[in-house]
Amino acid sequence: MSFPSSIDIAILGAGAAGLGAAHAFRDKGVSFIVLEARDRIGGRAHTVMASPDVTFDLGCGWLHSADRNSFVAIAEQLSFTIDKSRPPWRDQAYEAAFPRAEREDFLRALEAFFTRTAEAAASGRDAPASICLAPGNRWNGMIDAICTYLNGCELDQMSLLDFEAYEDTELNWRVRHGYGALVARYRAGLPVALNCNVTVIDHSDKRVRLTTSQGTLTADKVIVTVPTNLIAEEAVRFTPALPAKLEAATGLPLGLDNKVTLALDGWEHLPKDSGLRGRSHTARVGSFQLRPFGQPCIEGFYGGSFARDIESAGEGALAAQAIDDVVALLGSDIRKSLRPLAESRWAADPFARGAYSHALPGHSDKRAVLAAPVDDRLFFAGEATPSDFFSTAHGARDSGERAAKEALAALGKH
Repeated sequence: MSFPSSIDIAILGAGAAGLGAAHAFRDKGVSFIVLEARDRIGGRAHTVMASPDVTFDLGCGWLHSADRNSFVAIAEQLSFTIDKSRPPWRDQAYEAAFPRAEREDFLRALEAFFTRTAEAAASGRDAPASICLAPGNRWNGMIDAICTYLNGCELDQMSLLDFEAYEDTELNWRVRHGYGALVARYRAGLPVALNCNVTVIDHSDKRVRLTTSQGTLTADKVIVTVPTNLIAEEAVRFTPALPAKLEAATGLPLGLDNKVTLALDGWEHLPKDSGLRGRSHTARVGSFQLRPFGQPCIEGFYGGSFARDIESAGEGALAAQAIDDVVALLGSDIRKSLRPLAESRWAADPFARGAYSHALPGHSDKRAVLAAPVDDRLFFAGEATPSDFFSTAHGARDSGERAAKEALAALGKH
């Protein structure tokens, strides 16, 4: 579509939240457009064909809390195959890498940690989640590593109350041909302007004026779904300033998780969809999935400051690290069978600057602050705004729908 100079509702971001909002405006008698800075749909949901034989989600890959995940019904409507196999996170393909007795000891320590976080959060007082680590426990480093996978940060940077507020029904499914591909298909029929970076939101007048890389646009209502780091760093600037939003976004930074996929030549004896992790006494450790969907590859996952350090070493550093780590776990013979295919670098992505949000200690209330409308003209959505399913694609999508309903109510439409 041609870029309009005036519209009823402008939506910033064509990720899950922006698309969720746009779908809610269909058939409501309003004009709307989604403004996307990238040259593609999906935001932090992005599927690539890493090779002709390997489908790879650079971003979100799991339908978390699948029994309450709105993308499950969307996947079914769009004829995407859902894989309901049990996740490999607690399984271990090779005993030598992490013997069963030690693994069971670790899992007991992990469960005990989760029990302590629940008990501590019940007091209503916030603190770093690291206070719940048992002093001197041999598994504290590995428990911290698990936190980096869940939240993109170590426990000392994680709000205890936010940690406990996340809802997990522990039912996790996958989209066979990619979560990112599903989100991209969800766009069908919606008006989207790609390569349209919004830098200023001027709400000083009756209508909101947006400065974009494709020109100026005025709108009655605006829905903002951009990541918190872009708001906190004022890559998108509000005029007049919105200090409460700036403070909220700063308290909800994006942590970092990065993924890598390695081509695997041969080694068909490796069990498909199985987990692989070595014992570790530090949080600087990756986690692996062998032959996901039976594909000829190994997928690696790294989080927190370790992921940040690897990414800062440059393109290809994550694959090199993953190859070394897999060789350390499975032996030197596998090195010649491994080859880099694709890796994410979310911190370097100018329109993400991280993976997903976590609340800093003392900032667990900031999700509600970020989500609150301003003057019934500016509305906020995105994975950082839900109180329960934050940090997920379905939480983002649902928040977009919520923000759209708020905007429609402000317009007197339902």
